[in-house]
Amino acid sequence: MEGIITGSSRKGLVFTDENSVNVRRYGKLKKEKDDFDGYNSDNNPRKNSPVMTMDAPHLDPQMIADNSPYDSTLSPSSKSPWSSHMNEESSTSNNEALVGSLVREEGHIYSLAATKDLLYTGSDSKNIRVWKNQKEFAGFKSNSGLVKAIVIAGEKILTGHQDGKIRVWKVSTKNETVHKRVATLPTLRNFIKCSMKPSNYVEVKRHRQVLWIKHYDAISCLSLTEDHSLIYSASWDKTFKVWRTSNFKCLESMTAHDDAVNALVVGFDGLVFTGSADGTVKIWRREVQGKGTKHFFSQTLLKQECAVTALVINEEGSFLYCGSSDGLVNFWVRDTNLEHGGVLRGHKLAVLCLATAGNLVFSGSADMGICVWKRSTLNNEHTCINVLSGHTGPVKCLAVEKDHDAMCNERRWILYSGSLDKSVKVWKVSENAATGHGGHNNHLAPRLSVDSYTRELPRVSSLRKMGSRRY
Repeated sequence: MEGIITGSSRKGLVFTDENSVNVRRYGKLKKEKDDFDGYNSDNNPRKNSPVMTMDAPHLDPQMIADNSPYDSTLSPSSKSPWSSHMNEESSTSNNEALVGSLVREEGHIYSLAATKDLLYTGSDSKNIRVWKNQKEFAGFKSNSGLVKAIVIAGEKILTGHQDGKIRVWKVSTKNETVHKRVATLPTLRNFIKCSMKPSNYVEVKRHRQVLWIKHYDAISCLSLTEDHSLIYSASWDKTFKVWRTSNFKCLESMTAHDDAVNALVVGFDGLVFTGSADGTVKIWRREVQGKGTKHFFSQTLLKQECAVTALVINEEGSFLYCGSSDGLVNFWVRDTNLEHGGVLRGHKLAVLCLATAGNLVFSGSADMGICVWKRSTLNNEHTCINVLSGHTGPVKCLAVEKDHDAMCNERRWILYSGSLDKSVKVWKVSENAATGHGGHNNHLAPRLSVDSYTRELPRVSSLRKMGSRRY
């Protein structure tokens, strides 16, 4: 039954295949046949593709032309790919938050991005789907690498992939349902120019050297500066890289951690925050030097045994939240010089994703639940006002946008959640809601120094037992 459950009634269920102790990375990829479905493909436009083959029997020939308008009635979704299940008429109180589900046997959902009533979803099928009003609107496809991150930079859509590449897409000015790939980072020109100098190669493993401008492992996340002038990419290769948006040139590469970088957010005052499987959250200070940038290590904000899995900063830039594989969410307050503010304890398994909207904080977990926290403007205390349930797999990604249908005096948000159960769920959450079923206050830790605080953290890493610290 879709709806809200209490924290005490949730079961700590996991998937045997994904969580086996023999799996090096969380979410072992299930190899599935990837049928070309008529969408724009990386390096393979539809007009040059053999669309009418036995591998795509469902494809309507009218979708072949690049400039033809997108017609949802011609979409494969009308013949069973993604299906939208609406739940707005539900009268059950526990279902009030759930609007609908987008379900397709296509692959685990690894990334989401929402903008201007559009939802972009990325999965291990290499497809990026575009949704509008919970209906399929458009789509495009990359050559390789599951889609681990999606960010929107004005007119451009950036996708980070398991193959270590960043792909840049742009919506056609003639047809808003057509997305064309305009660049792959690092660009070929930059790659060739850089490869000429032996000094541009760095040793990443024994007897293995790569160009410093290239990620040699999966990209875990992408982030942008507020003015969209710089792109940040973090990777399992322990580095983060900085790219100039105007020409997609790689400006800098920093070896940031001793293990995979799972999370990165661009913050306030020229600061960049990174979180890693090595259990640390680090702060980096950005300085502009000529036409480039230079990042300097500032301090270690958190050091613990369990992996850091997610980072997010609220829209006002006043709070930093950090999710960990022990199921905890720590936060720091900007107004008090990033003093530790407390711990949110609402999950039994690893926190895999975080999102914020207004005074709300959303945390998605491997325990298949989503905790909705409301922050008090008086004392920064956080209260869990709801636990959203309905997924049958770990909640891997979240995206939030304002609900334009809300009453003028109501702050209401639309929350999208992507899961390894291969579905996306759509929720409506009001900031005015009172504490619901399962609501409970967080346990605020004493305001101690970082060193003394970290010694009191539980020495348990729920996903380490499953053989992975990379997300």
